[in-house]
Amino acid sequence: GVVVSMKLYDVIVLGGGPAGLAAAISASKEKASVLLIEREAKMGGILKQCIHDGFGLLRFGERLTGPEYADRFLKELLQMEIDYRTSAFVLNAKKQPGGGFRLEIQTQDGILYEECSALVLACGCREKTARQVWIHGDRPAGVYTAGTAQHFVNLMGCMPTKKCVILGSGDIGMIMARRLTLEGAQVEGVYEIKDAPAGLARNVAQCLNDYNIPLHLSTTVTRVIGTKRVEAVEVCQVDGSMQPIAGTERIIDCDALILSVGLLPENELSREAGVQMDSVTGGPVVSDDLSTSLPGVFACGNVLHVHDLVDFVSQEAAKAGENAAHYILSGQGETATVRLEGKNGVRYTVPQQLDPHHMADSVTVRFRVGRPYQKAALCVYTDGKLLRRVPKRILTPGEMEQFTLRREELPEGVRTVTFQIEEGEAK
Repeated sequence: GVVVSMKLYDVIVLGGGPAGLAAAISASKEKASVLLIEREAKMGGILKQCIHDGFGLLRFGERLTGPEYADRFLKELLQMEIDYRTSAFVLNAKKQPGGGFRLEIQTQDGILYEECSALVLACGCREKTARQVWIHGDRPAGVYTAGTAQHFVNLMGCMPTKKCVILGSGDIGMIMARRLTLEGAQVEGVYEIKDAPAGLARNVAQCLNDYNIPLHLSTTVTRVIGTKRVEAVEVCQVDGSMQPIAGTERIIDCDALILSVGLLPENELSREAGVQMDSVTGGPVVSDDLSTSLPGVFACGNVLHVHDLVDFVSQEAAKAGENAAHYILSGQGETATVRLEGKNGVRYTVPQQLDPHHMADSVTVRFRVGRPYQKAALCVYTDGKLLRRVPKRILTPGEMEQFTLRREELPEGVRTVTFQIEEGEAK
């Protein structure tokens, strides 16, 4: 059956996780009519299964679990009587000839069409799998992503393993090393192909060190052994170019391999709609107001780039929602003329561009480094002239960094702002 809604919304938010909730609330506060669409039966996104604490330290100044953090936003959304639809999946979003967007949505009642003037992408990210890291062997039962293992343990009350090996030191993998240990499983170790942990330092301390779970750096899983079920894995040390070193192979008996090898922004819809993408972040290219290359489309949270703290997701999403509402009221977007770029160790910046004439008084530029640094500095240049040098005691790829760029410090007519890491003493 086809159900057609006759209501034209100002803003439709795709995704009901922490980003979508914050964006919908802030757009609604700006007097926009909002519809939020979530594909799962309940809103809250991944936070529903993150029962450990540590959420909201920045946002609320207290340690909350994931469900508690999501619940604060959910209560506000319900209080404001914002329209939402759960168990609804957006099949496509088409730009209308007269402006605005038409969405085709698969719901439990059939196909539904909704129209809006602006769109906020808050679709989050998904986990990389064994297919993306290319492990040799059959495809036995017992190979899980860390998020799937977390879903089994925390939401379904099922133990997926008695003795496991964890590949990758992403945050969810380290958190699951602790969680499985607490539930009585034996975690043989965490194996990381790079020479530095991929996740937050606090998780290395609280999840691995506190539970005596070894972290093996520059080591990876080269083979999965077992046909019906995982029986063992082969691990191997790697050299500087990440190639296995012959003679360092070890066989470890286990019944599961848990993967924590990174996250990918969920951007099938964005690509299909024709949004310009950034090959490094895997998300859209955005301006300082979080608008994408497609007028009226905004992006925030993990669909834009992978964040390590949900507090930053909420902050960024609130801005995207507010700007989507302003876009409709003012009827025009920015014209970004300044390019932001990362060099010498800065892998990317978000936003990637800005409009000096319409930007806020200050813009938070978020970035990640490509390798660990000690006693280095973040140097920001405008068209090759040094703007600011910020000494950094430690920089690591696992922790997102941020820098506040103020409008008044941008020289007139500037074209490019470059962020780079410089080592050694200040000249």
